Amino acid sequence: MIGLVLAAGAGRRLRPYTDTLPKALVPVDGETTIFDIALRNLAEVGLRDVTVVVGYRAEAVESRQAALQDKYGVRLTLVHNDKAEEWNNAYSLWLAREHFAQGALLVNGDTVHPSSIEKTLLAQRGPSVLLAIDNVKKLADEEMKTVFDDSGQLTKITKLMDPAEAFGEYIGATLIEPHAAAGLADALEATWQRDPNLYYEDGYQEYASRGGEVRAATIGSVDWVEVDNHDDLARAREIACRY
Repeated sequence: MIGLVLAAGAGRRLRPYTDTLPKALVPVDGETTIFDIALRNLAEVGLRDVTVVVGYRAEAVESRQAALQDKYGVRLTLVHNDKAEEWNNAYSLWLAREHFAQGALLVNGDTVHPSSIEKTLLAQRGPSVLLAIDNVKKLADEEMKTVFDDSGQLTKITKLMDPAEAFGEYIGATLIEPHAAAGLADALEATWQRDPNLYYEDGYQEYASRGGEVRAATIGSVDWVEVDNHDDLARAREIACRY
C-alpha cells in the first residue's frame, strides 16, 4: 500500500499565496505547509512510498522533492496533470490509477488533519473503499456530504444535498484496497469523460452505483479543515500547531 496525495490544484481563492505556489504548499504552521503535514502523517503510519499528483505550479513541488524525501523518510513519485487548471480532480485521481492499483491511502492536498485520521482508516481496513467521515460537524452547503444505507453502503456523495439528509461530511481521506482499483479507475474514467468538471467523489458515486463497496469510517471529534479560502487558512493555522 502507498500514500497518495492530490496536490494539483491552483487554489485561486488563496491568492496571493497561490500566485506562485500550489495550494498544498501554502504554509500553515511557520514554514510547515499543508503538504508537509500530509507527508508527516503518511510516514507516521508507515507509508513511505507516496505518489503525488501535481499540476499547477508543479515546479514548486519538484524543487522541494529531495528535501521533503529526506525530511520525512519517504520516496515521492510525481504524476503530472496537464489539465489541472482546466479540469476538476476526477481526472487527477484517474491519472494515478496505476499507482493506487497497489492499494492506497489517499489524502487531499488541501486538508489539514492529524494522523489519527490515517490511523482510523488503517484500523478499519476491510471494505473495498473506505471514506473518512465527520458525522459530528454541523453541515452547510459547501461540504461534501454523504448518505449510507442501513447496511453501511454509500448511496450518495455530493455537495448538492440538503445538509439535514446527510450522515456526515467526507473529509478528503480514503483507503482504497488493491482489489477495488480497477473498478474505481473505470468509474473515474467514465466520470471525467462525462464531464471533466466533476469531482473524484463523483467517481466514488459512479463506483458505488455500479455495485462497488464504499463504506464509512467515522473519525470522531477531530480538529481538521479543508483549506479553500483565507478563513479556512486562518483556521488551519490555529489548529496545525497542535498536531
